[in-house]
Amino acid sequence: MTTPETRSLERRMGDWARARLPFALAEFAMFVLKQGWACLFGGLLLVAIIATKLVWQPEWPLQRYDFLFLFAVATQAVFLATKLETWEEARVILLFHLTGTAMEWFKVSAGSWAYPEAGVFVVLGVPLFSGFMYASVGSYMARVIRVFDMRFAPYPPFWTTVILAVAIYVNFFAHHFGPDIRLLLFAATVGLYARTRIWFRISDRDWWMPLPLAAILSALALWVAENVGTATGTWVYSGQLPGQMVSFAKLGSWYLLLYVAFVTVTLVCRSAVSAEAAPLAVKPGYK
Repeated sequence: MTTPETRSLERRMGDWARARLPFALAEFAMFVLKQGWACLFGGLLLVAIIATKLVWQPEWPLQRYDFLFLFAVATQAVFLATKLETWEEARVILLFHLTGTAMEWFKVSAGSWAYPEAGVFVVLGVPLFSGFMYASVGSYMARVIRVFDMRFAPYPPFWTTVILAVAIYVNFFAHHFGPDIRLLLFAATVGLYARTRIWFRISDRDWWMPLPLAAILSALALWVAENVGTATGTWVYSGQLPGQMVSFAKLGSWYLLLYVAFVTVTLVCRSAVSAEAAPLAVKPGYK
């Protein structure tokens, strides 16, 4: 759980916004601030990617990829030491980190994308900091659930969500050898989660959003981050020209991968899911 100091900071920020802004604007401002707070790990990693691209010199004794790896390890250590993440959450985030790294090894060997720079902390052509990019997605999901007091209802049977997540993950590998079933998987995400609402609290009121819509918006944010990665030359997709934007098809890939990350995180956030139409944490009459 978060520290009392973290909760106190969030309350002070909310009190400041509500004292100076109309209700709707204050809620929006706090929504943006809380989202930024939730994606702190990924945001710091993205800033490090941009900053190192601007200042790094080839003659420096430490390679840029190696610095990014050490920076990510240090950041994760600080998150645990300050209780911004719990050890239980960290174990599940590590699982997503490892599955992401495994996919990186496969995709790089298959020629889907490449990492053009050198480094010591590189295995099978993949710099080890890349696993932290997946970990940052898991970190965001774990933190955003906590920061917004999220509940997911009505939630489908958990075993069905696990089967779908496994099918999505396997297809990222299998489509290189056989048919690509991502259209079927898109339909499955909508069919399974169509009724599921994400209930969340910004200040003292509950709001909701359809889960598939939240996945689309999150995928869009990750697509923007991917453009930052390719614009800085940190990784390059096969056939991508210098200055060219990442294909919109990657939106679909991230949309599907987000369900893998979400199901992984719900392994430790089971109290956030409810089979009922609305979770008990939601007060009657709130929308």
